Amino acid sequence: MAIRTRTFAPARSRFTPLHGAAFSRRLHWIYLAFGIAFLAFVSVMALLEHLGLSRRWIGFLFLVGPIVFYAGIGILSRTTDPAEYYVAGRRVPALYNGMATGADWMSAASFIGMAGTLYLGGYGGLAYILGWTGGFVLVALLIAPYLRKFGQYTIPDFLAARYDGNLTRVIGVVAAIACSFLYVVAQIYGVGLITSRITGVAFEVGVFLGLGGILVCSFLGGMRAVTWTQVAQYIVLLVAYLVPVAWLSIKQHATPVPQATYGYQLQKVIASEKRLQADPAEQQVIAIFKARAAGDDARLADIPSALAAERSAAARRIAELKAVNAPQGDIQAAERLLARVPRDADAARDAWTRERDANLERARPLGGMPPHAQQFAGDPQGDAAARKLFDDSRHNFIALVFCLMVGTASLPHVLTRFYTTPSVAQARVSVAWSLFFILLLYLTAPALAVLIKVEVFDTLVGTRFDQLPAWINNWAHVDSSLLQVADVNHDGILQLGEIKIGGDIVVLATPEIAGLPYVISGLVAAGGLAAALSTADGLLLTIANALSHDLWFRIVDPAAPATRRVTVSKVLLLMVALGAAYVTAQKPGDILLLVSAAFSIAASAFFPALVLGVFWKRANKWGAAAGMVAGLGLTLYYVLVNQPGVRETFGIGSPIQLWWGIQPIAAGLFGVPVGFAVLVVVSLLTPAPSRAALEMVDDVRLP
Repeated sequence: MAIRTRTFAPARSRFTPLHGAAFSRRLHWIYLAFGIAFLAFVSVMALLEHLGLSRRWIGFLFLVGPIVFYAGIGILSRTTDPAEYYVAGRRVPALYNGMATGADWMSAASFIGMAGTLYLGGYGGLAYILGWTGGFVLVALLIAPYLRKFGQYTIPDFLAARYDGNLTRVIGVVAAIACSFLYVVAQIYGVGLITSRITGVAFEVGVFLGLGGILVCSFLGGMRAVTWTQVAQYIVLLVAYLVPVAWLSIKQHATPVPQATYGYQLQKVIASEKRLQADPAEQQVIAIFKARAAGDDARLADIPSALAAERSAAARRIAELKAVNAPQGDIQAAERLLARVPRDADAARDAWTRERDANLERARPLGGMPPHAQQFAGDPQGDAAARKLFDDSRHNFIALVFCLMVGTASLPHVLTRFYTTPSVAQARVSVAWSLFFILLLYLTAPALAVLIKVEVFDTLVGTRFDQLPAWINNWAHVDSSLLQVADVNHDGILQLGEIKIGGDIVVLATPEIAGLPYVISGLVAAGGLAAALSTADGLLLTIANALSHDLWFRIVDPAAPATRRVTVSKVLLLMVALGAAYVTAQKPGDILLLVSAAFSIAASAFFPALVLGVFWKRANKWGAAAGMVAGLGLTLYYVLVNQPGVRETFGIGSPIQLWWGIQPIAAGLFGVPVGFAVLVVVSLLTPAPSRAALEMVDDVRLP
């Protein structure tokens, strides 16, 4: 059955099969040339390092070189044609759309945070790999072909057509902005982290420097520019991720295939963990952190007295230093200690509680990390507390996999990519290519985490503090929250419990940890930057298009000419980018946590409406709207009242109350079923969809 409403008819490709084949061949040559040129660039950098070029210059060239190329693509792809700006003219071959989707997907969280999460969490980190890769199976089976058959520009376009009007469009715009803004903040954080490490500038300056690289890729050419830069960025990040891991694998096990060494190196990690757990020096460090936590508990027991004593002691120390005419640096250090004393009892309670929790975390064996091969926390054969801990850990693992799967199948910036292929068949093939290109990296991340643990456990731990490698000081200088090292037991030797490594630096610091040439550090930084830039481009475009196309053009000014529509989108893209950069400069939190919250939001808002919109004809606009609001509202509520960072931001003091022990990172576990249930019930209690909506369902489901 054909669609009678012209607005929603799928756009046809302008290219005949022969023209499409010629276009693909041209792309093959272009990107083959780019790959060769990039490898030549890396080789030249290696030669320059050998000849004595400083690390600062090498890092700067690795930052600027690729961005100049991306900027060139952005400038050459500039357009004011809405079809080109929003969906790249619907002429992106499946192979290259798969690469672009892989780059769009391989965000800073995946490139920077994935291996770090596996390093810190061991088996538990596999939830991310299972969830994210499994999500693309849902995309292929349930969503991508049908969106391409529908053929408009955005996800809210589909919602408005399927559900009879702009009510679901507006809700979809709000949800798209909410999940995409969280996601883009995480990407810009990664950009700032990499830029500051390479160039040595402050993190806040690095954020805005990186923002320029993001804008040149998306501002002028929209989806057309973003698509072709993302293909180039995928090549960069693939090389940057695989080369150091293969090098490290050769160093440790004489093979360039890290997956082949995974089992052997994991056995080494398990043996090292047992040795470290029995080490008297490690136990001494654990006892010191337990004593510090006990001291924090003592202060919290009588906050007014403890606060007055701390303030008095700090002021007395300053007076003593001034009385003996101590060096000005010592006096200023004492004054800074006084300034850090909490201003009142409430601030002291918050600060000391955080300190106590941090000390308790560090007081656990292995620096607070679980044994790498341990599946879940607790013990199913232990006492009641151990059994509950085991059950909660297992349930949270499954819940996180679920949220990441349905969230992947709901993210607007990923789903929009499947509007860009020439046909429905190409959209299906594109999903398969996407999964292949993502698996190349995701199958490497677990091996990388184990290889790094071998380096840390067997090489770094036991080093004298006066002989620590330079990378420790370098990364501590970038951000002390990413790396902390202190001689807690004052024996002059580094124990595992005395080093705290943030997951966000594991990949970026891999070459330095492994003692590889600095050019490899520059290569990894270029890859991380490519991952962050590619995803940030797609997210910013999604937010700007939601505001300009779905709100301004579709609702406010439907008669706007094409040029004005694209211009408005560009202006809004710039404004959103500046706002996201400002929020990022405040260092809002861990990259992976920010991204995971975005997945739960997207899943609860979009997944029920998209899936039932295709497979259940009785779903109507009232059910869809109610289901989207209910699912999204419940998810946001659960995150708001239970996520520590969010609670602190909004000043929420009520006790945390988890439902069935599920952590807020998996809040979508509650929002998605509620969204389905509300959508079904409300649809059955209200009038059936219009004839046009039913015809649209028939059309998108035709083979």
